[in-house]
Amino acid sequence: MTRKLMIAACLVALVASALSMAVAAAKFNKKVDVGQRAPDWKGLKGTDDKPHSLADYKRAKVLVFTVTCNHCPVAQIYEERFSEFAKTYKEKGVEFVAVCCGQEPVDSFDEMKKRASEKKFTYPYLHDADQSVGRSYGASSTPQLFVLDGERKIAYMGAFDDNENASKVKHQYVLDAVDALLAGSKPEVTETRPRGCGIVYPEK
Repeated sequence: MTRKLMIAACLVALVASALSMAVAAAKFNKKVDVGQRAPDWKGLKGTDDKPHSLADYKRAKVLVFTVTCNHCPVAQIYEERFSEFAKTYKEKGVEFVAVCCGQEPVDSFDEMKKRASEKKFTYPYLHDADQSVGRSYGASSTPQLFVLDGERKIAYMGAFDDNENASKVKHQYVLDAVDALLAGSKPEVTETRPRGCGIVYPEK
């Protein structure tokens, strides 16, 4: 190998190493990190029977995105809080979107439609049938939240708040992150450990 090729190879290796370190910098996520542009997604079927893409929400000042499912008890606990958040913050230019990546029979699209109707979800509920969105975001638990800023970079990721019991919540991580972004500043807390049911990703 010539000297120039060796130098070029070293540079490529250094860049690759830097990129991998940037992604690995997240404490609880092995795939993405705060400050990164959020992975794109397209054509996810919603319980409204329409296809949804990340670009559909380009007018939102902030987009809150959760990877969830029907079957997880923890995810079920948060559904009401999600609906209240989506309804309250929509007036402030914030959108909330939920994606189901569960693989249990109760996570089927038909069952998603039933649950969205019964629980009167105030937000789009989309089907990640092949789990590609969950994988690309490095989601490990349901529900797992991602707050995306106006440039669709990840500003916060992790749990919605710090307690499944609403009366005992002391830290509202997502609300605090969104409020900070709307005020033109950065969230003080940018990552927390997601809590809930572990997501099973079958080997491809």
